[in-house]
Amino acid sequence: MPYTTNTTIDALARELREAKRVLVTTHQKPDGDAMGSVLAVVRACAAAGVHAEGWVVDPCEGNLRAFEGTTKVTHVDPRAPQLPEGEFDLVVVVDTGAWTQLEVIAPWLRERTDRVIGLDHHARGDDVAARRVVDVSCGSCTALLVGLVQAMSIDLAAGADGAGRHSIAEALYMGLATDTGWFRFPNARAREFELAARLLAAGVDKNAMYQQLEQSSRAERILLQARALSSLSFVDASAEIGGGNVAVMRLRASDFSETGALLEETSGLVNVPMEIASVRASVLVVEDAAAGVTKLSFRSKPPAMDGRFIDVNELAARFGGGGHVHAAGAKQRASIDEVAAKVLNELRR
Repeated sequence: MPYTTNTTIDALARELREAKRVLVTTHQKPDGDAMGSVLAVVRACAAAGVHAEGWVVDPCEGNLRAFEGTTKVTHVDPRAPQLPEGEFDLVVVVDTGAWTQLEVIAPWLRERTDRVIGLDHHARGDDVAARRVVDVSCGSCTALLVGLVQAMSIDLAAGADGAGRHSIAEALYMGLATDTGWFRFPNARAREFELAARLLAAGVDKNAMYQQLEQSSRAERILLQARALSSLSFVDASAEIGGGNVAVMRLRASDFSETGALLEETSGLVNVPMEIASVRASVLVVEDAAAGVTKLSFRSKPPAMDGRFIDVNELAARFGGGGHVHAAGAKQRASIDEVAAKVLNELRR
């Protein structure tokens, strides 16, 4: 079955309004768009008088958790997960449709297929949700969710506390801003700027959000970044995948133990080599010893003057992953050296 839309936003909005108990989940190790999407749906349901709660598999950066406020989100340790308790009329999966990104909750979801709905903006996915809306033209999953909130007849400013924090708009903006690289990436087009203006008008404090998300790192993360950069090497990619210079970095388990950094603090590190003029794409290979997997993050620049570019969504698919043309991820149950060697082979072939 192709990973495409098979229902409408209006239909999903009706299902949510008619539900009594809703669970909202997303991919493991949520980024800003995933967490923003979970928070936005939970808050929209609450504004509609529907009980909803989030269920997220860690690791999750503390900078993201700071935006939860009183919104109910259960954080789960993937090494000793506790599945959702009780029954739910609906389960909403946001910002992913891939079983590989939902491994912990996958058995639970498969037992409730008819109650699972999906909202996503990625090009690749599986039959996780019985009914889903997939719009790859959206700059973030939260951009897609704006239509859902409107269809539910909920104000974007709903949920805000006395200080104007923790609203639906704030959650939506968090996903939009982070997934567009604070409006620097190719997916930041006129429509994304127009949406940002609407969310700012709804009370979002963009300066406070940027400081919380981008300027509140621990010193350990900077030490980890230094380790990643010290491993930096360059590969001439084959013409088959778009050609050009590709930066490859590795982070071993020892890099985390020796710096005191956490796995979730790798967020954004893959983008650093993209500052180099000659680099057309970047790959970060990370050893997750606790989970027994090696994780991959891929990034690429938009087309050069000759029109060529590297489609990292297609590249990630060779490792069982996916994402977007210029941003994707994957993981392999193999050693970091084996995975890194495979990356080099795929880039050169």
